[in-house]
Amino acid sequence: MYRILAINPGNTSTKIGFFNDTELIFSDTVRHDSDYLKRFHSFGEQLDFRFEAINNFIDKNNIDLKEVDFFIGRGGILKPLKSGLYEVNDKMIETLLNPKVEHASNLGALIADDFAKRYKKKAYILDPVCVDEMDDIARISGSPLFPRSTLFHALNQKRMARWASKDLGKKYSELNLIVAMLGSGISVGMHSYGRVIDVTNAVEGEGPFSPERAGAIPIMPFLKYVLENKLDYRQANRLIYGEGGLVAYLGTNNMQDVIKKYNEGKDSKVISIIEAMAYQVAKEIAVMAVPVSGNVDAIVLTGGLSYEKIFTDLIISRIKFITDKILVYPGEDELAAMAEGVIGGINGEIDILEYK
Repeated sequence: MYRILAINPGNTSTKIGFFNDTELIFSDTVRHDSDYLKRFHSFGEQLDFRFEAINNFIDKNNIDLKEVDFFIGRGGILKPLKSGLYEVNDKMIETLLNPKVEHASNLGALIADDFAKRYKKKAYILDPVCVDEMDDIARISGSPLFPRSTLFHALNQKRMARWASKDLGKKYSELNLIVAMLGSGISVGMHSYGRVIDVTNAVEGEGPFSPERAGAIPIMPFLKYVLENKLDYRQANRLIYGEGGLVAYLGTNNMQDVIKKYNEGKDSKVISIIEAMAYQVAKEIAVMAVPVSGNVDAIVLTGGLSYEKIFTDLIISRIKFITDKILVYPGEDELAAMAEGVIGGINGEIDILEYK
């Protein structure tokens, strides 16, 4: 039996899980105050802060890190990669220490590698956000200067697509599935016969708005605003990533509080914003039916926002014309997915790939 410590840094949380093989023994989700996080200019500056949260978890559960066999972190923004399990190496660390795109997932491999080196063990990532299986036609954006690329919730999307395949009694490689990952960011992907052939880039301004991200906003007014207000790259990026969506409209990223107000039915602004977010998700799901000419076997809704039935019902009411098979898997099982990936790699069921 192998002991595994899995670490999943998110924008405003750090999720930690301790496993015996794939059996979860301890887990916690440490929430970070979004106002407090504003003092950091980059995710890299948060490393000590995140380590403190993880060490508190380790101490609270009396985990002896010397007995941990493997460490795995959520995969960050590297170069485009095939889906799979990657051992963390110096090349990967160098890339993540000098990221082209700021993202919380960049911390995953850095933290796992630090622990692994301390205790002379191995560190891994699985299905990082930069997994790229897109069809060539999907890469064309409208300008050769800005080809489309993939940055999405590959880890959770892949796992839930496989779950859906089992529930449908078929192999993942036999189905066309639209998967909508509904969290602090939202990504929608078309999984066609085992490949994500098209997907919204949830980091760089595509798709629906979400609790923290602006999604696809009108580009000309955005450029005008940036230039007139003399914003630098980081300031402009924050408008899209971190301070967009519900944060921009309602001043909060707490979906539970917003849904509570929605249910009370007294705040017209809350009602309009929640319904608009559901509308945009539904619209993007319909868009993803196009790559397979409408031949969709099922639609999967997953992620933390999927716990809010009133929100998923708003989406489902607009997409049920595509297919009557709509599966809802609330939450994010990324910690378990990472543990399963490590065991799969050790058992030879998954290739352990090298980052070059």
